[in-house]
Amino acid sequence: MTDTTTASPAAAAPHLLVTGGAGFIGGAVVEAALARGWRVRVLDSLRSDVHGGLPAADPRIQFLVGDVTDPGVVAHALAGIDVVCHQAAKVGLGVDFSDAPDYVHSNEVGTAVLLAGMATAGIDRLVLASSMVVYGEGSYRGSAGFTRPGPRLAADLDAGVFDPLDPATGQPLEPLLVGEDDPLDPRNVYASSKLGQEYLATSWSRSTGGRAVALRYHNVYGPGMPQNTPYAGVASLFRSALQRGEAPTVFEDGRQRRDFVHVRDIASANLAAVDWTEPAPAGTFRAFNVGSGTVHTIGDMATALSVAANGPAPVVTGEYRLGDVRHITASSQRLRDELGWEPSMSFEAGMLEFATAPLRAAVL
Repeated sequence: MTDTTTASPAAAAPHLLVTGGAGFIGGAVVEAALARGWRVRVLDSLRSDVHGGLPAADPRIQFLVGDVTDPGVVAHALAGIDVVCHQAAKVGLGVDFSDAPDYVHSNEVGTAVLLAGMATAGIDRLVLASSMVVYGEGSYRGSAGFTRPGPRLAADLDAGVFDPLDPATGQPLEPLLVGEDDPLDPRNVYASSKLGQEYLATSWSRSTGGRAVALRYHNVYGPGMPQNTPYAGVASLFRSALQRGEAPTVFEDGRQRRDFVHVRDIASANLAAVDWTEPAPAGTFRAFNVGSGTVHTIGDMATALSVAANGPAPVVTGEYRLGDVRHITASSQRLRDELGWEPSMSFEAGMLEFATAPLRAAVL
């Protein structure tokens, strides 16, 4: 492990460890915490398939280079920490099932090692980066009422039938907003590993009296997104194509419903969750959806970015990925009501900014 320690601000501020703090979302959390005057330590492995090297030194941060799956590294990183914001994870749908061991090791084993280290160190506050993928397909209404359809069939997708159908009428089901108490149904290895992280955090909070929040992020975008990686999200893929002078390629018919939330709003939700854990009762685990609150389609995003960048119009291909879900949008009302959080970036302003914002250096 490499320690690039620099001076810390005043001791009155909470001491925050951000795992994965050199990443896209982790970096935004670090910046937001520093703006609040908090003391920040970062632990990041700087994986070569995600990062191009050591980030620029910030004298306000104690930066540790090491892997969250290493108990010795974790014990060192936790010394003197008040609260942990766990962002470190392998993300994305993956290339194929051969990625499964890396997802499980990075996400579930890493979280288990971190939580064991927190238990030993007596640290009882955790904010966990989770994801909307734990729900699988979204919630719907059909002729029989509320329903959660099973995985879509390749034969239907090949025929261009992308929406889940009501078995009684044969008509498309009506998409609904997903609540935190709706059924969980991870549909791929990444989703399974994120739900595994939540289960580990739940077990930790019960057995140690710790206080944990899981933030189920929706489609995050913003400056500094990664590029040139098969694990990048659709926003990064569209933005990277436009940067190359190419048209964004939209799968299916482009009508997949999503909630696109700006990375700075994700960061502010993390800080609100950190604040919430301090007075929370011992043994508490609470999940919150984090989205903008407005529904747009993937085609909407591609079009907005193309227009804002003055680039070529999106191309809708009809292609699909079997592990993808059709519609997944969730209510963030619990986060607003219980944590007092509000998003600050509208879809229109966010797309205008993102269309020309710098991306993270390409991974070669």
